[in-house]
Amino acid sequence: MQETFSPLFLSLFSCHFNTPKMSSRRLTTEEALSLLFNWDSDEEEDVSETEDLSEAEDNVIDDPDCQFSDEEEDSEGECAAISTSNENQGMQQSSSTEETWTSKDERIILDMTNLEGRRVFQEKWKPLDQTDLHAYIGILILAGVYRSKGEATASLWNEENGRPIFRATMSLETFLKISCVIRFDNRESRAGRRERDKVAAIRDVRDKWVEILPLLYNPGPHVTVDERLVPFRGRCPFRQYMPNKPAMYGIKIWAACDAKSSYAWNMQVYTGKLPGGESEKNQGMRVVLQMSERLQGHNITCDNFFTSYWLGEELQKRKLTMLGTIRRNKPELPSEILKMQGRSLHSSLFVFTEKATVVSYCPKKNKNVIVMSTMHTDASLSTRDDKTPQMILDYNSTKGGVDNLDKVTATYSCQLKTARWPLVIFYNILGVSAYNAYVLWTEINQHWNAGKLYRRRLFLEELGKSLVTPKIQMRVRPAQSPAAAAVIEKVKCAPSNQFAVDSVEPGIKKQKRCQVCPSREDIKTSTVCEKCKKYICRKHTVTFCPSCGQN
Repeated sequence: MQETFSPLFLSLFSCHFNTPKMSSRRLTTEEALSLLFNWDSDEEEDVSETEDLSEAEDNVIDDPDCQFSDEEEDSEGECAAISTSNENQGMQQSSSTEETWTSKDERIILDMTNLEGRRVFQEKWKPLDQTDLHAYIGILILAGVYRSKGEATASLWNEENGRPIFRATMSLETFLKISCVIRFDNRESRAGRRERDKVAAIRDVRDKWVEILPLLYNPGPHVTVDERLVPFRGRCPFRQYMPNKPAMYGIKIWAACDAKSSYAWNMQVYTGKLPGGESEKNQGMRVVLQMSERLQGHNITCDNFFTSYWLGEELQKRKLTMLGTIRRNKPELPSEILKMQGRSLHSSLFVFTEKATVVSYCPKKNKNVIVMSTMHTDASLSTRDDKTPQMILDYNSTKGGVDNLDKVTATYSCQLKTARWPLVIFYNILGVSAYNAYVLWTEINQHWNAGKLYRRRLFLEELGKSLVTPKIQMRVRPAQSPAAAAVIEKVKCAPSNQFAVDSVEPGIKKQKRCQVCPSREDIKTSTVCEKCKKYICRKHTVTFCPSCGQN
């Protein structure tokens, strides 16, 4: 995956990347390739433990401990600022003046971060450019790949136990500086905006990111709508308590995902009650209708918080169907379907109307599951011993799109400890975007590393390394750490079309199967023959003295 990989990443956070699975504007193959390879990256960031000396909500950092010295152990030379004049070349075929969403988001982050950096560090602040931002995000992605969630940031740069690629990219001091001041809006005007918008501190960046999601991918026939809880226990005006979630406290996000691939197609932050403290009526219906905007011909699978007869009716007007469990207290349910008296185990009771079908199924004694569907019109049962209705089987197979997204993003989480809720949302953007990119990449390149169970880890590792490589190539001062210096040397000596750093860290010997032993024995070794460079195990290694070896 070398040269084609880095543009793929930017297709993810970025511009209008059109694949065969594409919605909204349709482009020709030439236009799609043009957009893909004229990229601009839009990503999110992370913050270290040191940054937690900052505000608990979204106030800027005023702590004097956040000041750093000019001397950096592994400091890099200043990078020339990259002009945005050429960022939109890939979009010129559709509009000569249209700017990609990515360049807008990226410019907001760079401008606001540099503004805050000058305020906090004054003349000591070196302005960030695209290369710096990409490298910073690449470090966060690699930290997630190396399962560093909860680990002290300084340990990632530790010469003995850390990763050399972090020290080769930038110094710990530079990373902490960026983490201290990274911002997504202008703090001077935030107070007025926050009165009418609780998410004002990251609104512009997040809204532009959400607008990109449906442009990159057309979901399959089934779309799951559900809630997510991003863990966070700091101060936040819309923090939620959900005892049924593992984290219990955090930021609630409504999400619509493809049921099969878990591609995040639409998202919305829940900011709590409406102004005036009034509870929202028919919230479940409102969420599903908003999450399914621009969809047509799909089925929406949701749980009993959302499902209702009136929701199914509204979705049918949009040429969408609905499938979901439904609460027993819904007034539209007939009383007969709720009764359990006299019901036998594994029995099913169906109710039909012109627009919907309801089934009551007894999986256990004195317990029933009620499912409503506007997609099914018959009383078909499975051939299994428990005679489960087909409606329930379809629900079980399509209900996990959002839950699986939670699972995969938590596996390689790049979230570092922070007390600032805008960063938590930004971490979420980064994790979701990285997974979406993996979905796009594997659907386009279905044979890439086929059969491997850790393809996503390989993808994320190459993604992170492709982002930090340009920064490493621009380093001026040598690194003091021998391992970091070896990484820098390897990157600078690599071919110009090689976007990723070698996956084997310096000092770690690669192991392969012995090329003399039968393959069925699967003997792994790191010993290589000095003459033919074949891998050989100890059994086939011959030892002799230097004088004999010269003969």
